[in-house]
Amino acid sequence: MTKRVCNFYAGPATLPLPALKKAKEELLDFNGTGMSIMEISHRSKEYDAIHQESKDLVRKLMNIPDEYKILWLQGGASTQFWMVPLNLRQDDKPFEYVNTGVWSKKAIKEAGFYGKVNVVASSEDDNFSYIPKKIEFSKNISFAHITGNNTIYGTEYHDWPNTYGDVPLVCDMSSNIMDKKIDVKRFGVIYAGAQKNIGPAGVTLLIVREDLLNRVNEEIPAMQKWITHAKKDSLFNTAPTWAIYMCKLSLDYLKSIGGISAIEKINKDKAKLLYDMIDNSNGFYKGHAKPDSRSLMNVTFNLPNEELEQKCVKEALDEGLVGLKGHRSVGGMRASIYNAMSIDGVKKLVDFLKQFQEKNQ
Repeated sequence: MTKRVCNFYAGPATLPLPALKKAKEELLDFNGTGMSIMEISHRSKEYDAIHQESKDLVRKLMNIPDEYKILWLQGGASTQFWMVPLNLRQDDKPFEYVNTGVWSKKAIKEAGFYGKVNVVASSEDDNFSYIPKKIEFSKNISFAHITGNNTIYGTEYHDWPNTYGDVPLVCDMSSNIMDKKIDVKRFGVIYAGAQKNIGPAGVTLLIVREDLLNRVNEEIPAMQKWITHAKKDSLFNTAPTWAIYMCKLSLDYLKSIGGISAIEKINKDKAKLLYDMIDNSNGFYKGHAKPDSRSLMNVTFNLPNEELEQKCVKEALDEGLVGLKGHRSVGGMRASIYNAMSIDGVKKLVDFLKQFQEKNQ
């Protein structure tokens, strides 16, 4: 097999090697059918088994109560930016959002097409380097929305804000889904593009409390309503079968290593290795996120100047450490250390960065 690199791209991102090997084994002949999973009808019993197992794995791994529906949708998390307000809006009740970065701003903009949006807290005053504290949502609103992790700026919620009464809290968890244990009952809706932490691009996971499905106006087109997909078990139209299959294999792997409790410990260990290296570099590496808001998934940092950053990215590439260039909007460097990134991969990165500092400070 060709030597694999350590992939630190923010998404599409690295996948568990056992899942990739299993997919390779079954690529031409899935389960004795003589067909690839990409060729099998989404109405077939062979695919249905995969479909149900994928949902069962999500429910068991996240300990999701029975009153929540689990949907596999298409269009990426960006489609949910407008599907959330479309499905949850109530007459004369605004939507409230917390602005913690680029993806929050995009969600806020899309929501504005469907009703009044109030931004109740923001970290834009300090270039999105922190998660706002003491977030207070109003009582008479349709829903409250947060972005769980911010890939570009490297910040993450470690405490969830509260909402009043039956106001649902909606969270975009695209880049931190299953990175740690959460209480799903704190949320009305969770959505996540799969391509960062649970599978390949092409499918979006939606977890929605069942009572919220009835809010949508009946006159909305069928494909735009969550309830349409819930009633048909995410098979109203042709499902992205390959992407769901790969998510199932990735979730199988997560289960095999001990589930979310086990990966949370690994993720904290990986993050600590990188953040300790940054903090002990005497300022050569400077983290973007405030310490109490640091992401477990995306470690963002700068070097003393852009020339050194470009040199570091290039030399890292020569060592098989790829995807370390920061987002074009903020520059610097970024190491995305999602669930599938091994601790050995992070150790290799830390060793390289220490050596780079010794040669260039």
